[in-house]
Amino acid sequence: MKLGALRADALLLLAAAIWGSGFVAQRLGMDHLGPMAFNSLRFAIGAMVLLPAILISRSGPSNSAAGPGPALRVYLLGGGLAGVVLFIAAGLQQIGLVYTTAGKAGFITGLYVVLVPIMGLLLRRRVGIWTWSGAGLAAVGLYFLSVTGTLRMNRGDCFVLACAFFWAAHVLIIGYLAPRTEPLKLAALQFATGAVLAGIAAGLTEELYLTNVLAARWAILYSGGLSVAVAFTLQVVAQREAPAAHAAILLSLEAVFAALAGWLVLSETLGGRELLGCGLMLAGMLVAQARRAERGVPVP
Repeated sequence: MKLGALRADALLLLAAAIWGSGFVAQRLGMDHLGPMAFNSLRFAIGAMVLLPAILISRSGPSNSAAGPGPALRVYLLGGGLAGVVLFIAAGLQQIGLVYTTAGKAGFITGLYVVLVPIMGLLLRRRVGIWTWSGAGLAAVGLYFLSVTGTLRMNRGDCFVLACAFFWAAHVLIIGYLAPRTEPLKLAALQFATGAVLAGIAAGLTEELYLTNVLAARWAILYSGGLSVAVAFTLQVVAQREAPAAHAAILLSLEAVFAALAGWLVLSETLGGRELLGCGLMLAGMLVAQARRAERGVPVP
């Protein structure tokens, strides 16, 4: 294997590890802050981290030769819509983490991978046998992971499952907007929108004290600076050299890292039934993504 390919693999694994372990940071942050306050702060940090890169790209030598960019209206409407969906998805996920484990949340959230092509049917996109197979495996895995003997999912699992649908909608929105906009500007606008909306929700429903923010500072900085900003950059850099199908499989390991981080840091445990569910969900994600990636569909 060439050195460049090895470097790309390492970056993809690092991105997956950051995203997966980010569930632990979100759980730890909840010890001091409400869900909306935590999301507002981490999205604000994510937007601020991107600002220097945006300023540098604007002053670059190739900027003037690139021609006129998308209209401001495209950014405001597109970034606003993506930010609203991001706010709902992240809010449901963060609330769910109050009641469920980081490992289970990581796997259930990963269902968006198979939900994206299924929801794409509404946009007249064909769904092949690989996607349906992956969805079936993931659904069975979700049952073993989350549904108790009384056929009930706990409250946190339901919130996280709902968030997976909004993450899928978010992926479809970004898939439409990304070719029509500059990625850094679009990302900053959606993060800023999410930060404002979450801040308003926190002001209406939660109490926020500076001491709590300081107590949760490391969780906020990790989730905002690394999970929101850095990991996505690592993915973009790595996929310059890594084949799409290969990259999709490595990034799918986010769910595995979530369970591993929950076990190492939070002492969360998964029984045999739950491990079987995790395995089936991971298999479903890999089956669904591999064929999509072969056709050049980007992996979020």
